[in-house]
Amino acid sequence: MKSLRKPALLLCGLLLLVYHPIKAQGFPNYDGGFKFQLSDDGSKYLRIVSWVQGQALYNFDDTLDSNGNENSQLDFNLRRARILIYSQLNRDFLIVTHFGLNNLNSNTLSPLGTGEGSQLFFHGAWVEYSYGKNHALGGGLHYFNGISRLNSQSTLNMMTLDNHRQAWATLGLSDQFGRHVGIFAKGRFNKLQYRVSVNEASLSTLDVRTPQPGGEAVYGGRELLGSKEAGKTIAGYFDYQFLDEESNLLPYKVGTYLGEKRIFNIGAGFFYHPSGSVIDNGTTLQPELAGEDVFIYAVDAFYDTPLSDKGNAFSAYALFQVADYGRDYLLGPYGTGSFFCAHTGYVFKGEITRRRYQPYLSYEWQSYDAVDDNRNSIGIGINAYRSGHHSKFTLEYKNDVFGSTKSNYIILQAMIYL
Repeated sequence: MKSLRKPALLLCGLLLLVYHPIKAQGFPNYDGGFKFQLSDDGSKYLRIVSWVQGQALYNFDDTLDSNGNENSQLDFNLRRARILIYSQLNRDFLIVTHFGLNNLNSNTLSPLGTGEGSQLFFHGAWVEYSYGKNHALGGGLHYFNGISRLNSQSTLNMMTLDNHRQAWATLGLSDQFGRHVGIFAKGRFNKLQYRVSVNEASLSTLDVRTPQPGGEAVYGGRELLGSKEAGKTIAGYFDYQFLDEESNLLPYKVGTYLGEKRIFNIGAGFFYHPSGSVIDNGTTLQPELAGEDVFIYAVDAFYDTPLSDKGNAFSAYALFQVADYGRDYLLGPYGTGSFFCAHTGYVFKGEITRRRYQPYLSYEWQSYDAVDDNRNSIGIGINAYRSGHHSKFTLEYKNDVFGSTKSNYIILQAMIYL
């Protein structure tokens, strides 16, 4: 043990010498993550960010499990546990690695931690090369998605408890948890930011159905039709930033700045997957598979501003999205049809480095071609910030109605990120 003591002390000393904080939303004196300066001018560095979100969920409705037994109305969930590392050799090269797990609960725990639900996996791993001051090219497992701001939402600084689920419109269908393997370009022309990408479509998807004669589309183009016909996707998102400009070093879009910036952006984006879905125009004895193009597009607007020098702030977001997954497609939250969501919140005045409160309201509406019923959801919540987004509690009540299916639940979430 003595032989390890000196190296350990030297390592700790080195960390203290190179440690440098990163600026993050809502708490200027703390900042998030560690920055290890590897050169005097700061052009070579390594940054590490980690975060954990734990939840307690109370369901007002009585439900049964697969064996017909009553489910507990109170459940606990490890919503997210993540580590993000990124570094630059100089200002022309960037490498990003992001890994972790999601939704570890009684259903996904395993006796020895070896089950599928207990495993860490990559949420991102890409390299990036700058050309000029404002543009870059990159490739790997990345998060430079199209469609909307919410489809590249950061999970560190959401205003609502979680993202509007339907906005992650390709998650698990053509990608790995919202990330594609491919190449991307990003940058800005004055106040217009852009991101475009060409990616591989995943061979496996959450849609494990088999196309039925005359039935609805199934998202399985690459598996059923092959990679030549259905192997690639194209995506892009463009937003004009009228007031303060946002950073685009990383792809993660901020949910609320808590009054640290004056933001007003209008954006538009798309996702296109040729023959991404498949229909069967034949018969049971003689199937006739045909590809259906998947095309999703959206427009959105984001406004976030301080209202006084005492810490009051206002935030609002709205999205309208049109999705075509193929004929009468419907699978969980995904469906051919239209989707609208909006949320707004108000941060009450107070010292930034002390507790602040932000009540908010959210609304979702979705129509599907496959059914007559629309989905409606209302959320009412409040954030209690102790150190900005670095330490916050969120309490949210959610009411969701889809035809005869109704759900009412309340969730308390605690999050810390460093």
